[in-house]
Amino acid sequence: MVLVTFAAAVLLVALWLTVGRGARAGSGDASAAEGGVVAASEGVRTVVVEPGDTLWEIAVGVDSGADPRVIVQRVMDLNGLSDAFVQPGQELRLPER
Repeated sequence: MVLVTFAAAVLLVALWLTVGRGARAGSGDASAAEGGVVAASEGVRTVVVEPGDTLWEIAVGVDSGADPRVIVQRVMDLNGLSDAFVQPGQELRLPER
């Protein structure tokens, strides 16, 4: 149990160091929607959640070769989400690949 708690703490610190405080800057331009992705502006992409979408599916779409758990956490951090539940119509910032 202690090892799991330690591993979780290390992962959170690593994510915090990777994403950093500046990751919240910019919201993208909502003018060109295609396949849910709204736009890319200086490395920041956004997506509008469609009915039936899950944060896991969105994370896989961000980088299919990466661990979806890490991408889900990065999306949650970028968007200030306290859990992985998303609503249709919600606009999410996505991390760079």
